[in-house]
Amino acid sequence: MSRELFSSFAIAQIPKILTLLDRNPHSPTYGCFDRNFWHYKIIDFPSGMAQEFVLPLALAYDTNVPDNPFYRQSTIREWVEAGILYAAKSAHKDGSCDDYFPYEKAGGAAAFSLLACVESYTLIGLNNPKILTFLEKRADWLAHHHESGRLTNHQALIVLCLELVSRLLSTAKWDAIKEQRLEKVLSWQNPEGWFQEYEGCDPGYHTLTISCLARIYEFRPTTKLKDAITKAVDLAAHFVHPDGSFGGEYTSRNTYNFFPHGFELVGKWMPKALHINDSFIVGLANGKTPCYADDHIIGHHTWNYLLAWRDFVLDRPPLPPRPTGRLWLQEAQILIDRRQDTELYLALNKGGVFKLFRGSKLVASDTQFSLQVREGKTIKNAVAHLIDSYQVHLTDDEVSIQGQLGWAKQKQMTRINLLLLRVVMLSFGRIFPNLIRKFLQKMLITGKKKAPFHFHRQLRWENGNWYVIDQLEAESWENVVSAGIGCDQTSIYVVMSRTFQIGQLQPWIDLTEKIEQIAPGQPLKLERNL
Repeated sequence: MSRELFSSFAIAQIPKILTLLDRNPHSPTYGCFDRNFWHYKIIDFPSGMAQEFVLPLALAYDTNVPDNPFYRQSTIREWVEAGILYAAKSAHKDGSCDDYFPYEKAGGAAAFSLLACVESYTLIGLNNPKILTFLEKRADWLAHHHESGRLTNHQALIVLCLELVSRLLSTAKWDAIKEQRLEKVLSWQNPEGWFQEYEGCDPGYHTLTISCLARIYEFRPTTKLKDAITKAVDLAAHFVHPDGSFGGEYTSRNTYNFFPHGFELVGKWMPKALHINDSFIVGLANGKTPCYADDHIIGHHTWNYLLAWRDFVLDRPPLPPRPTGRLWLQEAQILIDRRQDTELYLALNKGGVFKLFRGSKLVASDTQFSLQVREGKTIKNAVAHLIDSYQVHLTDDEVSIQGQLGWAKQKQMTRINLLLLRVVMLSFGRIFPNLIRKFLQKMLITGKKKAPFHFHRQLRWENGNWYVIDQLEAESWENVVSAGIGCDQTSIYVVMSRTFQIGQLQPWIDLTEKIEQIAPGQPLKLERNL
C-alpha cells in the first residue's frame, strides 16, 4: 500500500495540470501550461517553468496503476509533445526562458523545464528533430549560464540535465562542464552534510539535490559522489518528524518540500534511505504533507512522486525506533533535541523558531515574536525570525538566544513598479538579467534591516517538559499596533514556501493586550510550559 500512496497522490494532480494546459491544436498557444497567459490573458508572457508539467503527464501516461485513467492514452502523448514544442516556441533565441518577468532568462525555470522535456521525450518515445535541436540549445545555454546566489539544487539539476541530453544526443561536448558543475555542487556541501541554499540549510531543497545526485550516480558512480550522497542522506534522516512531516519554518528557506525519488535510488545500496521514505509515507497516509497544488508549483512533487513509485524498492527493512539524544548542527545553527517522549527542532539562527513534538503529536510550532509598528502612515512588521547572527548559549538542559528584531520583507508589486520593471527589462535588463536577479534577491530574500526591538528567548528542560521564557524590550511601545506569535510566519520570498500544512491550524498567540498594559520602559514577558 505504501508504494501506491506515491502514485495515487500524484495521479490526483493530473486533472488540474491538464486544466492548466491549452489543449486546442488550433490555438497559437497549443501546449502552453501557463493558464494566466493563454486563457485569462492577465500577463503578457508565459512562464517557462510551467512547461515542466509535461513530465507529470508523460509519467502518468507510463504508470500502470488501477487508479490511473491516463495510462497509455494517445491524447496524453500528443499533449506532452505539444508541451515540449511550446517550450521550444516560447524560448529565447539562445534557448533560455523567463519565469517571473520578461527577459529574465531564469536558470531554475530553464533547468526544471529542460529536465522535464528530455525525460518526457525519452519516456514516451518521440522522434522529432525540431525538439532535439531545442534540447541541445537549452542545454548549451544552461552549460554556460551562472546565476547569482548559492542554490545547490539548481546546480545539481543542471548537471543532471546535461547528462541526460548528452546521452540522448550521443555527444561529449559538455563533459568538462559537467565535471566542473558537479565539483561546485560537492564543494557547496557543508561538512555537516547539508547543501547551501542561499543563507543556510534547507532540508526540503536538500532532498531535491539528493534526487538529482542519486540519478547522476547511477550514470557515473564515483566514490566521491557516493560519499557526498551518504553524508546528505544521513543528515536528511534527522528532519523527518515523528508525525511523518518534514522540514518547515525553522529551515533556511521555510519549505516543507520532500522529494522521495532519490531515497529509493540510494536505498538500493543504503537501506537507511528507505527508512526516510517509509517514515514520510506515514505522514502522507495521515495527511501531514503540505498542499503544493497551486498553478506554479504543482509539478515538482507530482513527477518526483511518480518516479518514486516507478523505482520503489520492494524489499525494505523494518523501520527502526526513533533516535534519541541531541544533534547540534553548529554550522547550520539547528538544534534537534530528542529526550523522553519529546522532539524539539530549533533554529538558533532564526531567533529560536521551533517545532516541538510529544510522541507523534505536534505540541507547538513557534515562529517567534511579530509586531505591527506604525511609522507615519505606514504599518511595518518587525519579526525575530530572520536569519541572522544571534547571541547563543547552550547547556544540556537550557538554550538561550538573544538579539534584535528585523523588518520583514513585505514589498508588493505596484503598477509603477511593474511598469519600471518592464522598462528596465526591455532596455538595460535584457542585456544584464543576472544583475536584476541579484538586486531582487537582495531586496526580497537576503538583505536585512534592524528594527528597534530586542528579544531574549530561553528554552529550559524541567520535570519532563520544555519551558519557554520570552522577553521583548523596546525603546517605546507607543507605535506598536499589534503583537503576537504565529505558528507559520515567514518573511522572505521563497517560491515553495508558505504552503498550507495541517500543523498550521495552531492558533495565533495574541499579545496585543499585554503590550497595551506594559508601563513605559518595561519589557514584555511571556512564559509557557510545553
